[in-house]
Amino acid sequence: MSTVADKLAKKSSSKTSAKQVRLRLVYVDFWSAVKLSFLAAVALAIVTVVATFLVYMVLQTTTVLSKLDDLFKAFDDSFTLSTYVGLPQVMAFAAIVAILNLIVVTVLGAVVAGIYNLMVKVTGGLLVGFTSN
Repeated sequence: MSTVADKLAKKSSSKTSAKQVRLRLVYVDFWSAVKLSFLAAVALAIVTVVATFLVYMVLQTTTVLSKLDDLFKAFDDSFTLSTYVGLPQVMAFAAIVAILNLIVVTVLGAVVAGIYNLMVKVTGGLLVGFTSN
């Protein structure tokens, strides 16, 4: 008499053949590409702001900025670097760069999707292979 465990062991030992399918990517949805590029741009904007903050803090902690301030004071007593390169100014600049980068990456994703959809008419699309296990 065969037990349930024997039946399960017999099922798991049999090999199933993996079926391969080759498909062509002939269309990229415009709005999907815009949404995906927007989310990637948001992640990049967050990384930009955090990295700028960390670099500024490292420069502030290692007193590189105060040494540069002293170097500029040697040439001109009226110029102080700390009035132009403070944390609020640096973070405002990082936020502006992040917002501009967000717009550019989102538009670039839409443009790439449109160009791909136009190129498919000439090239026939991207051939992608899939397997099922």
